Amino acid sequence: MYILKVKGTEKIPDYVQLRDDNFTLLAYFRVDRPEKAIAKAGLADHESEILKLIEELPFGKMHQWKMEVGGKKSEV
Repeated sequence: MYILKVKGTEKIPDYVQLRDDNFTLLAYFRVDRPEKAIAKAGLADHESEILKLIEELPFGKMHQWKMEVGGKKSEV
């Protein structure tokens, strides 16, 4: 899964995109309102980890994220 953080403009808010390995859009949400979109994408179990990554990720950057499932890392 890829996480992209994009800086908005004066009229467009900052936002985040969650994309799968085929780069298909899974979720698109404002940086300041991520919880509902993360849950809707079926990633509520990993919400705290995703929120931490979003907070640390600089604007304009993309991060490939491999989530841990049952103690093993796997790609979503």
